[in-house]
Amino acid sequence: MEEIFQHFRPEEREFIDQVSGWRMEVEDRYAPKLTDFLDPRQRFIVQSIIGHQGDIEMAYFGAFDEAERRRILIYPSYFEPVEEDYQITVFHLRYPSKFVQLEHPDVLGALLSLGLGREKFGDIRLDNSTAQFAIASEVEDYMRANLTSIGKVKVYVEALNSTEMLLPNEEVWTDEMMTVSSMRLDTVIASVFNISRQKSAALINSGKVKVNFTIRENISFELHELDLLSIRGFGRFMIRAIEGRTKKDKIRINIGRMERKT
Repeated sequence: MEEIFQHFRPEEREFIDQVSGWRMEVEDRYAPKLTDFLDPRQRFIVQSIIGHQGDIEMAYFGAFDEAERRRILIYPSYFEPVEEDYQITVFHLRYPSKFVQLEHPDVLGALLSLGLGREKFGDIRLDNSTAQFAIASEVEDYMRANLTSIGKVKVYVEALNSTEMLLPNEEVWTDEMMTVSSMRLDTVIASVFNISRQKSAALINSGKVKVNFTIRENISFELHELDLLSIRGFGRFMIRAIEGRTKKDKIRINIGRMERKT
């Protein structure tokens, strides 16, 4: 187990222990185990620990096409998962869209205010007057009973079928190779957006940088593969792969940069 820990951040140790526990549970019970919604970095950790080890397999599903947040099913090799096994319900929000426009933070904030953790919700999709979100089916009754407004706006929730779901947001991801002197947060952001280290550090210190949906204010925070970054006012990118070092000892990385369609 210690060999596994050395490849990840110290703060990820608790999650790694949890994943190891899931694997043991499936091995002992020889029955499937369903996780909450996980982000790309968490899924990478699960893949690294579970992989295809002996009789244990894994698969994931997020309801929406190209979902960012997905539930993982860890299961014995005899089991053949279907969509229903992931226990995800997608809801549509009805609200007076002629008078107010809901944004992603509005919907997410309202869902979190119900007292449920972020891990119980999947992607949130918005398109003009339409708002949809995925939720773990085991908490949908609680959500229905308690989500009656967002701010001062009255809302009504309705379950959707797969043919009514919104497609991925209008955005394009472009891959790009670059070299950086280190995987420090301030260094990588400065390189990706071609800004000074001082400006990069200021963005981090002012709470404008999220890594895997969590605000990071430590400029020396070390980035790893499949980390997803969001920088307010600049955009989003992902560390797709760390490709090794150049002859000048620079680190070669492959990033995916998100650009919205115009």
